Amino acid sequence: MQYIAALDYDHLDNGVFLTTLARSLSEQQGNDNLRSVIVHGDSEYTERIIQTGVMREEARIRSVKDLNNRLVALFADQGVSTVGINPSQRNVISRNDNDLQLDHSFLGSLPNQSVLLLSTLIWDAVSEQPTIVELPRLTSFLFDELQADQLFLFSKSDEAEVFTNPDKPQDLHWDDLDDSYQDQQIPDEFTNFGKSVRLTSARDFNQLPNLDASIPISSSS
Repeated sequence: MQYIAALDYDHLDNGVFLTTLARSLSEQQGNDNLRSVIVHGDSEYTERIIQTGVMREEARIRSVKDLNNRLVALFADQGVSTVGINPSQRNVISRNDNDLQLDHSFLGSLPNQSVLLLSTLIWDAVSEQPTIVELPRLTSFLFDELQADQLFLFSKSDEAEVFTNPDKPQDLHWDDLDDSYQDQQIPDEFTNFGKSVRLTSARDFNQLPNLDASIPISSSS
């Protein structure tokens, strides 16, 4: 099973969450049938860089780069083999006008057993400069391009019991999610995302490829 998992803005500034996620990824690595692709953007760290006098656009780029390095180190501390990439390098992901393009040959050359950690820093062919693309757009693009099996979001509440409770929802749809549920469970960047996803917690992420500890949300009609 190949999956895409999105690390959203708030979770990237949550050390307990990230350590728990790293431990779950470590438990996954014994399964040769899993191919892990994790995508992240920036976090509250951007605001702390801005406070030092750096302009926002530059601060976001610096934040994303630093976070990619920090996550690789954090995962390594838990024994997770990780390849961290800012896709602006080698034009791994580029944007021409408004179209995104992926260098499949480069990704295909990477070891399948390692977690692939991609940031939202891509190459803009028009300006010929690195630029940030929004996390939901890049996540959706990669899911389609890689023909992944599952796309995971992490619950805003981080309450693992939501997913292990036998009475948890079995069949949710974006069209039917009320504002209260989205406020409590869906990361802010993915409000009304509309694509088919599975919602899970960092602790329950270790159970893959078993999907029982996740809640499917079907695409909008």
